[in-house]
Amino acid sequence: MNNLITILQYQFVERAIIAGFFLGLVCAVLGVFLVLRKMSLIGDGLAHISFGAIAIGIAFGIYPLFVAIPLVIIASLIIYTLTRNNIIEGDAIIGILASFGLAIGVIISSITTGFNIDIFSYLFGNILAINQQELIFAIIGSITILSIIILFYQEFVAISFNAEQAKISGLPVSRLDIIFSIITALTVIMSIKLAGALLVSALLILPASSSLQVSKSFQQTIIFAIMIALISIIFGIIISFIGNIPTGATIVTINIILFFTIILFKYLIKR
Repeated sequence: MNNLITILQYQFVERAIIAGFFLGLVCAVLGVFLVLRKMSLIGDGLAHISFGAIAIGIAFGIYPLFVAIPLVIIASLIIYTLTRNNIIEGDAIIGILASFGLAIGVIISSITTGFNIDIFSYLFGNILAINQQELIFAIIGSITILSIIILFYQEFVAISFNAEQAKISGLPVSRLDIIFSIITALTVIMSIKLAGALLVSALLILPASSSLQVSKSFQQTIIFAIMIALISIIFGIIISFIGNIPTGATIVTINIILFFTIILFKYLIKR
């Protein structure tokens, strides 16, 4: 217990937990909508695109997020436009753009500075290295996205369960989908520092998927997803610090353990 109190006294651990708390809230809530919409893979696709954008920023000496934010939002809107107009299947365009983003990131990194510490922190995540400015960005961004979700909560729920019915009932589905695409892109960008481009989609998929196994209502699904996300993030940060292992991978591993524990528990109850 004393060791835990000592760990929490480090400012960088404190910043990591605060940022993880807010990002966990956003990822858990947004993840529920993404899973219900069968759009889970978009997080993975946008994360890979963000890696390419971040590599461009680092290569040209520009703050990486200034490059990533517009490019990832554009990519998210491209995915939405192409899938909505049935030009190409959603999983196909996500795979194409994800491969392109990752390829660009690898090429630019190899011909400029190489895979240095900055690149690796965005590729694999390093929330323990988050600075004060990034913490403020995470808090303000998370609050903004959560506010948008609360504002359009009923509309997002209606579209997630039955988009056609929502359109018939008079909801501006296209406009709402554009808003949803933008906040998804922003969530992925903010979460890169937490889990890295290669693992960020797990933060969107796993808490929601675990929660859906045991919840009995939509509200309950969101609450359970938030609880699972926060448990995995807080314990992941502490365990990674104590064991000197990658934080993002630790958080995702705890998420996976919780997921299969819930599956096993559910199976045993049915037996």
